[in-house]
Amino acid sequence: MKDSRKLVLASSSPFRKELLNKLFSDFDCASPDINEASRDGESPLDLSKRLALEKAQALSSQFPDHLIIGSDQVAMLGDQQLTKPGSHDNCIKQLMLSSGKSITFYTSLCVLDSKSQQSLIDLDICKVYMRMLSHQQIEDYVSRDKPYGCAAAFKSEGLGIALFDKIEGDDPNALVGLPLIKLINLLAKMQCHSLAS
Repeated sequence: MKDSRKLVLASSSPFRKELLNKLFSDFDCASPDINEASRDGESPLDLSKRLALEKAQALSSQFPDHLIIGSDQVAMLGDQQLTKPGSHDNCIKQLMLSSGKSITFYTSLCVLDSKSQQSLIDLDICKVYMRMLSHQQIEDYVSRDKPYGCAAAFKSEGLGIALFDKIEGDDPNALVGLPLIKLINLLAKMQCHSLAS
């Protein structure tokens, strides 16, 4: 039976909102207020899964009879986590560091039924192989795309795609922050929404 309850996206990200809008026109968005710091010894995979769940749980009292979607992405360059750079100079540094190397993106997705507190979680792993980039190429890219709020300092849905040699993954949307294929599958498992049934 189709669940008609409203979806809530636990995110203030305009990129995630735009992705979800590909599938659903009617949903709410709210920003979860959680501590996103990793715990001692926590793997990138476990960190992204925990934060996706905590983001959804953080909104369950505000939306007590909803289906809440939480998503979190951790970008790793070897053993180093690449965070949102926040500034032009930090973008340059991150991209210089990433030039000619591969970055692994762990994007976790949680669908939480806030009434029953039942939740389902899945994980998408995507690997991006960066081209060898000159300082000038990086400077030109950052000046044009301004990816200050993007983990790993690029917008794959924008000009950032020109920085790649190749991508290995199941869902190109996961790189932007919301794996839509896995979302449809999780909603189907919860018997939610006709699109997923």
